[in-house]
Amino acid sequence: MTLTAAPSGKFLWFLPTHGDGRYLGTAKGGRKVDFGYLRQVAQAADQLGFYGVLLPTGRSCEDSWVIASALAPATEKLRFLVAVRPGLQTPTVAARMTATLDRISNGRLLINVVTGGDPVENRGDGVFLPHDQRYEVTREFLTIYRDLLAGKNVSYAGKHLRVEDSELIYRAAQTPHPPLYFGGSSVAGIQVAAETVDKYLTWGEPPAQVADKLATVKEAAKREGRTLSFGIRLHVIVRDTDAEAWAAADKLIEHLDDDTIAAAQSTLARMDSEGQRRMAALHGGRRDRLEISPNLWAGVGLVRGGAGTALVGSPETVAARIREYMAIGIDTFIFSGYPHLEEAYHFGEKVLPLLPKDHTAAHIDTASTPQYGEIIANNAIPR
Repeated sequence: MTLTAAPSGKFLWFLPTHGDGRYLGTAKGGRKVDFGYLRQVAQAADQLGFYGVLLPTGRSCEDSWVIASALAPATEKLRFLVAVRPGLQTPTVAARMTATLDRISNGRLLINVVTGGDPVENRGDGVFLPHDQRYEVTREFLTIYRDLLAGKNVSYAGKHLRVEDSELIYRAAQTPHPPLYFGGSSVAGIQVAAETVDKYLTWGEPPAQVADKLATVKEAAKREGRTLSFGIRLHVIVRDTDAEAWAAADKLIEHLDDDTIAAAQSTLARMDSEGQRRMAALHGGRRDRLEISPNLWAGVGLVRGGAGTALVGSPETVAARIREYMAIGIDTFIFSGYPHLEEAYHFGEKVLPLLPKDHTAAHIDTASTPQYGEIIANNAIPR
């Protein structure tokens, strides 16, 4: 299937709520990540002109909803990509949380739908379903969640979820709901994306592999009578010259020993995520095959789960690699780098000006929520 090039892009940064530092796999050069530091990163991203920030989710992270709520008043235009977790939240509670944060941030909320790919962490959170059934839950969750945010009264009885006479009294600021982002590389995940979400996300594989995946997703969406837009999650290492950037990449992993890499790869191998399997296959846990495509480096994935690749080079080189992804249809980029504050400036000041941006504000429905009076009997809007 033919992919359409993206004429412009949305460029997001990352809030390191699970830690930050100058080197991977060691406490040496580690940075204290408290609220003050996260506020620094968010305000830098806001001032540099990033479209938004991704907040990761899981037991290794500070809670994304609490952090986003605290940072919204400290920023002006920055959007917050926050996770809903089918199976951990009910869709009705998630819809209320979504509507509230979207309103108090004046329409600056983006939603990342995360099914979860670590069986050990899932069991710790009380989720014991196998892989494909978790995606069944995600599909049912999104059916209820989207209808609630669109203002519908919802009664639904599925295989896993059931609600009766459910509705939102206070609506989200964005209509019909904040944009829904989702990543899943398995057959089950791609089908959920095709049926339910707005933007399909992939981790940073080489452009040819990404193009193949996007074509598969686009075809699946077409069978459902839908179209999706596409995004990618990558790290960046930007310096004034290519040589300086590659030296910085080597320095980032200079304290990693073979035992640390082997232990990290063993932990990541327990996951039943197809996306994580594809990330691991790019480097095989080996240091000698880390440049997997021109300027695409898999060193981060030696010890980090999820996004494990970085674009490495001068501003002009990195911008050229980004445009290659745009040529195959990627219109949204979620970047990060180490340390996240300094790398936000490297990228924001040197690369962002070289790229065509689409950072327009969302449409806000100012009439969707009552402005005056108390809800009557916990049920009715005063007229």
